[in-house]
Amino acid sequence: MVPSRMFFSAGVLACGLLAVGVPGTPALSQPTASQTSAFSLADLVERVAPAVVRVTVVGRAQVAENAVPPEMRGSPLEEFFRRFGGGGRGRGLGGPQPRQPMGQGSGFIIDPSGFVVTNNHVIGNAERVTVELADGRELPARVVGSDPQTDVALLRIEAGGALPTVSWGDSDQLRVGDPVLAMGNPFGLGGTATSGIVSARGRQIGAGPYDDFIQTDASINPGNSGGPLFNARGEVVGVNTAIFSPSGGNIGIGFAIPSQLARRVVEDLRDDGKVERGWLGVSLQPLDRELAQALGVEEGGALLASVEPGSPADRAGLKAGDVVTQAGDRPVRGPRDLSGAVATARPGSSLNLTVIRDGQRREQQVSLGTPPDRREVAARGGQQQPREQSTGALGLALGPRQGGGEGASVMRVAPDSAAAERGLQPGDVILRVGNQEIKGPGDFVAAIEAARQAGRPVVALQIQRGEATSFIALPLQRQG
Repeated sequence: MVPSRMFFSAGVLACGLLAVGVPGTPALSQPTASQTSAFSLADLVERVAPAVVRVTVVGRAQVAENAVPPEMRGSPLEEFFRRFGGGGRGRGLGGPQPRQPMGQGSGFIIDPSGFVVTNNHVIGNAERVTVELADGRELPARVVGSDPQTDVALLRIEAGGALPTVSWGDSDQLRVGDPVLAMGNPFGLGGTATSGIVSARGRQIGAGPYDDFIQTDASINPGNSGGPLFNARGEVVGVNTAIFSPSGGNIGIGFAIPSQLARRVVEDLRDDGKVERGWLGVSLQPLDRELAQALGVEEGGALLASVEPGSPADRAGLKAGDVVTQAGDRPVRGPRDLSGAVATARPGSSLNLTVIRDGQRREQQVSLGTPPDRREVAARGGQQQPREQSTGALGLALGPRQGGGEGASVMRVAPDSAAAERGLQPGDVILRVGNQEIKGPGDFVAAIEAARQAGRPVVALQIQRGEATSFIALPLQRQG
């Protein structure tokens, strides 16, 4: 059994090329020994292989009687196992039975004293973790710390002496087309090396809030998770993590965590056993063309959909509807850029933000906080039936916010109206029109009329739906 991540099969292994001759067919040309050695990665593999390890985990899980082991799924034995349940050894009477599943992944040693990097999803909630070195020794490992948000984990082994190591490289220097080498433990086979290229950078695959993957055309298979991705100098530029595959096997689309992100996480885990990230206290959304027009923004950025009361952003004077275009020396083209800049900063540090508000650029200094463990959510309720107020051509019927509080509650949305086209629903609460806070339906009507008088073709509405807050662009010129 090897770990996997949702529909992404766990592990990344770079893909190599193999030239095969056909018996009886004359070769067009034969490379000389010098030509062959010029393309060989043997020296590089020989140098880094001793620091690449196999990670084996044992955990406890409840599994159904006839659950099909991952290694049998899709094989001719799957139906047999479903029918007969693997022989019934160790079964009790009825219901799920406990067993100790084993999983395997990969890792690499970054310190001669025995620190090993792997993936968080490789170790999971393991009861025991074992590291097998390239020389065949098997050593028990202790989990120093793990970070589910970036899928990085750090182990510690005691070998009674200095261990071979690999060093970090700079993933920011990678270019699409650069050669890469991956090593690991595919399907539990043991040390395996393959090569490929960088296919893309900055990929977001929905794995977590800090997605920023290196994509490679690697031949990636289960068991390679946590293994190193090397550049041509033998430096670790990525941690192999996932593949995109409808079938669970390699189709040439693999992903690795960039070393610049993984290295910072590993340093925090080594020092504190956990990762400390800065906290701004906002929710973000991307800008589309109409929202940018409504907010007076001519460039990309991250739109603050809401600002949490009492948060660092609130204390610094940031407001919902602000658009952040730069964080420190990092350009912000979208929400992920701002999230990354905040997450890599320490709590208590200052971050200078370039903000656009009402079409005007300003600089805002923010002292970042520590993410709270729990968020208090304001109670909602109330049984009053609000009195509706129509907005005419926009197709909205509004009432006071149920349960009290500021905002105008959407009671009805006319079919085929501008509001319906933009996805407004009964139960939504309108908090803001542009930069005008809305305390009730009357404020909304007045703000819309003022925007029309100013000749604005579109306005930005801040909408709360459940616990989520976002902006939408609502055109004012459509007649319905």
